[in-house]
Amino acid sequence: MQDEVLTDALWARLEPLIPVRARRFRYPGRRRVGDRAVLEAILWVARTGVGWNRVPTHLFGASGATCWRRLAEWQQAGVWQRLHETLLGELRAAGLLDLSAALVDSSHLRALKKGDLTGPSPVDRRKAGSKHHVITDGTGIPLAVTLTGGHRNDVTQLIPLIEAIPPIRGVVGRPWRRPRHVFADRGYDHDKYRRMVRARGITPVIARRGTGHGSGLGVVRWPVERTFAWLHAFKRLRIRYERRADIHQAFLSIACSIICLRKLILN
Repeated sequence: MQDEVLTDALWARLEPLIPVRARRFRYPGRRRVGDRAVLEAILWVARTGVGWNRVPTHLFGASGATCWRRLAEWQQAGVWQRLHETLLGELRAAGLLDLSAALVDSSHLRALKKGDLTGPSPVDRRKAGSKHHVITDGTGIPLAVTLTGGHRNDVTQLIPLIEAIPPIRGVVGRPWRRPRHVFADRGYDHDKYRRMVRARGITPVIARRGTGHGSGLGVVRWPVERTFAWLHAFKRLRIRYERRADIHQAFLSIACSIICLRKLILN
């Protein structure tokens, strides 16, 4: 029942964002599968992690191939990113975002079929892998998620993550773009990047390498660790099956949108 309520709420926000497809009159071809049925099948794949060829057409009324094409089509049109931004605006309007601070971290995942944005993972015997890089608000709500190869150093993605934060509306005035503080672990310890963060009017709070264990930042940073648990509850994000990076990025945006929507519904 909770999944049904969540899907209804998600569809209500997604439907206005879907581009209107021009109808062909002379050679209309087969009737296009409804977008709502496709959304339900895509969410099912995201939650269960099954392959597209195992989508039960009799259950959803849409084949796996149709769902894959629609997922790619909406990703190319920016639908999933706009959905995430819409929900972030609703959270801000409801006073449910802590925008005084941002938390950053990354997580490795294996890429079984290699493909775009993969590389030799230093934590998995140099097998092909990717990384999820996440920046959240102070409570762990994902503001932006990026995808890189598994060999990329975390600190090189600090500035791209900050730049990836979308303009968050929801209240009267200028959209919010920059936190006051950024909290990160020792993997982001580099004076060059501290200067780059400060140049953007943000105070970096980053643990130093070589210091004794227990920087004290864990009290602040633990929500971003929980965010990865939320993301990886979607089994499609635990292991990367897609060769195309844009398809995997679409699943990341869907997961972020559902996390935001759950926060809205539960509060």
